[in-house]
Amino acid sequence: MLIDSWMVVVLIVMTLCGSMGGAGLKAYATSRKKLHVLMGLGFYGMGALLNIVLLKFLPLTVVLPANALTYVWTLFIAKFAFREKVGPLRWLGVVCIMGGLGFLVW
Repeated sequence: MLIDSWMVVVLIVMTLCGSMGGAGLKAYATSRKKLHVLMGLGFYGMGALLNIVLLKFLPLTVVLPANALTYVWTLFIAKFAFREKVGPLRWLGVVCIMGGLGFLVW
């Protein structure tokens, strides 16, 4: 199955929204600022809507496993935005996820 380039972009944005949603809720947990929880829920909602749109055009066997890319974004957000320590095994996990996603869209 050939995936159009716009679908790949929407897949990436969908997963980024999921990660940003989690980051917003993490920020709220530490700051208790209502803006953070609103941003977190907003990003989660946008990601869910994009997921629904993608399911109209792509098989479930592509869209749901592609959600694994959310873990990749989350790792980068944790490291650079929240200054969390990320060990080598987690980076190896990212490499494995990216390899698996490569097989999905190929």
